[in-house]
Amino acid sequence: MFTTYPAPPLSPPSAAPSAITEGPPSIFPDFFGMTPWLRKHGIGFHFDNTNEYAGALQHPTRGPHYGNYKDGSSNAGQYSANLIVDWEHLAGIKGFVTRMTTVGRYGTTVNRMFGDWLAHSSEIYGGGGNVVVHLVSLYGEESLFGGRFLIAGGRMSQMSDFASSPIFCSFQNNSFCGRPKAAADSTYYGSYPAATWAFRMKGRPRKDLYIQAGVYFAENGIYQNYQHRTGFKFNGANIVGYEIPIEAQWEPHFGPHHDLPGHYKLGFVYDDVRRADNYYNTAGQSYYVYGGKQLMRNSSWQTYFMFDQKLMNYPGRPKSAGLTFMGGYIYNSPHTAVRDFEVYGALMSQGLIPGRPEDMFGVAFSYVSIAPGTRDTTMAMVAAGDYSGMPNHATGVQTNAEVLEVDYSINVMRGVTFRPDFQYYIHPNGQVGLRNSAMLGFKSYVSLF
Repeated sequence: MFTTYPAPPLSPPSAAPSAITEGPPSIFPDFFGMTPWLRKHGIGFHFDNTNEYAGALQHPTRGPHYGNYKDGSSNAGQYSANLIVDWEHLAGIKGFVTRMTTVGRYGTTVNRMFGDWLAHSSEIYGGGGNVVVHLVSLYGEESLFGGRFLIAGGRMSQMSDFASSPIFCSFQNNSFCGRPKAAADSTYYGSYPAATWAFRMKGRPRKDLYIQAGVYFAENGIYQNYQHRTGFKFNGANIVGYEIPIEAQWEPHFGPHHDLPGHYKLGFVYDDVRRADNYYNTAGQSYYVYGGKQLMRNSSWQTYFMFDQKLMNYPGRPKSAGLTFMGGYIYNSPHTAVRDFEVYGALMSQGLIPGRPEDMFGVAFSYVSIAPGTRDTTMAMVAAGDYSGMPNHATGVQTNAEVLEVDYSINVMRGVTFRPDFQYYIHPNGQVGLRNSAMLGFKSYVSLF
């Protein structure tokens, strides 16, 4: 089911505590009376499974530098558990809630079989540590002034709080879901299912506007098993710096009846993590070709503009039905990034077919530019005949990459959706020399309770 996301409700500071809201539609909505009883007492719990399959429709590129490429298909998935505790209900701590998310992930992703390492065909792949329970996030949040000001702190995923949207995962490819890939270009940005120690403040000066900022402490190896296999490593020994994201979002309602919601966000991120330049050594030459000491940059940054806008409603259909467009632009510091910018756009139509109000058709396209330093590094190595140890698993010159995706989400029953999916990679891994690749697959989602 697809819905645009509303602003959180505002209530007078003296209002009674609100009950934990019901989660998405589930197969067992009350689970023998347990979940309604828990919600009534301030505890929300939700368990679901997401599964993604994709198979390549043609052979991969053949040649002396492509020995590891192969035909194939793959499946990846996760089960996740979400726990929300409202401590105002349990202990009288006004406005305070804690949130915890754990996952277990399995499988692999097929795009690597034909040489692409930029955008997973199954976005759900990776970062779960191959363990039964991996902690994604655990933090507390205090709501003040009737919900107009929120303060949160704990183990949090930066990319779940900033440059995020619940409608990105209307698609399967990692170019869009869980956020446009260029937004998570830095391996120091905590992106689901990885988290770091963090502190965030979010305020609503108006009902249709929020401004938020935070400090997220960058850690080495947050996606690596040797550091964060289970996610329960809480010490700060791996902290190497910090990131400061700032974001503002405007949420207008257009149309004569004010029933066409939109969300327009502008953000900037600065970090002081010391990292290598993507081209130069300290002598001003290509590090990968001439060696020497790699030039180090003391800081980096990112800026982005993202939006989604409902364009029309379908007469005689539920309020959630209609046509929505989303798009955006992300620009990263060209000296330290793999992707210096990404442009994306998508159309989503829910309830187009009468009698199928929760089905949704979607089409999305993304263009990713490889940063000049990364591109020039691959060009210099190819010119020197050195294909070993190229950055980003490249096997040739990297310039740009595009992904087209078309899918149709079928609401099978309450709590179950099945989404046939088509993906087309143009210049996989940003390499013109690699054959374009088409894939067919599906994404399934099961909300148990």
